[in-house]
Amino acid sequence: MISLIIGIVVSLLVVILGTPMLIRLVHRLHYGQYIRQDGPQSHLVKRGTATMGGLVINLAVLAGWGASAIYRYITRHTPVSWSAVLVLFAMLSMGCLGFIDDFAKVRKKQNTGLSVGGKFFGQFVFSTIYAVLALVVPTKSGFPSAQAGISFIERPFISFEFAGRVVAIVLFILWVNFLMTAWTNAVNLTDGLDGLACGSSMISLGGYTIIAFWQSYHVKGAAHPGFGYAVSDPLDLTIIAACAAVACFGFLWYNSNPATIFMGDTGSLALGGLFAALSIATHTEFLAVIIGGLYVIEACSDVIQVGCFKLTHKRVFKMAPIHHHFELLGWGEAKVVVRFWMIEFIFVLIGIMLFYANWASLSGLLI
Repeated sequence: MISLIIGIVVSLLVVILGTPMLIRLVHRLHYGQYIRQDGPQSHLVKRGTATMGGLVINLAVLAGWGASAIYRYITRHTPVSWSAVLVLFAMLSMGCLGFIDDFAKVRKKQNTGLSVGGKFFGQFVFSTIYAVLALVVPTKSGFPSAQAGISFIERPFISFEFAGRVVAIVLFILWVNFLMTAWTNAVNLTDGLDGLACGSSMISLGGYTIIAFWQSYHVKGAAHPGFGYAVSDPLDLTIIAACAAVACFGFLWYNSNPATIFMGDTGSLALGGLFAALSIATHTEFLAVIIGGLYVIEACSDVIQVGCFKLTHKRVFKMAPIHHHFELLGWGEAKVVVRFWMIEFIFVLIGIMLFYANWASLSGLLI
């Protein structure tokens, strides 16, 4: 518990102290945000707002987890958790891709950075690296980082068993690519109003903090000979999720309407990658659809809008993603953001209740 508190405090301090420094640096470099001209006209006043705020969020999570890891190593000689390293890799690699996109925008002085193909290629490369590492990196808890431990270096000849494992590996890599691409783009689409993606991420990552913390007390083993979670190093996952939630909480001080800094793709892609990695590491990939329900709605609204326009040349929404639709209906930006936070909070509550109901059922409490 002390290590968790240390991580939370360090993350919060890094965000509170580091964000004003980043704002001054971005303004000095003239790296302000460029606003899409076809968006709501009320957003044009945001032109020039500092961007790339995701840098300080990433740093805060890394510093919080690092301080916690150092404390545990000094007091209990606990080794570094490779499960945590993998989750952090997913966050930082996607954040790096987002930084490249943000930097391209400010260099070109327009609202478009990397091409769609370039962004998808970057997501494919980093997702594949993460998937391969999740299959081969050992963990201190004895459980594989991925849901299925696959080792195909057992027989010196090709066999049906070998072929089956190769197929399983390929399917897992494709599955991870789908999850990473879906969640990073969904969070990125949500990042369109002051504080919307940041506050929603705080809520969803808070939900994953609770889930990982629960799993850390019910890990499969001698203490739980019956039902238990075969999750690798859930305490480290708890600390990372908590540090990220707190980092978003602190960043909201500067990102709430009217924002003095935007997280940019540096933040939204990183948070999306972290959300996807936590769902994989905790084996809750399908439950994540509920926990990240707001992201799903935002992404689906964009898909529906584009699909219907291509088929019928008519728009379902006044503008997509759906938060802009409600803006154009006359809702104030702050009202849209707060109401969407409330929707995400409800999704997280439902997700946690389903998670607990599943645990109670499998552990025999509902029998």
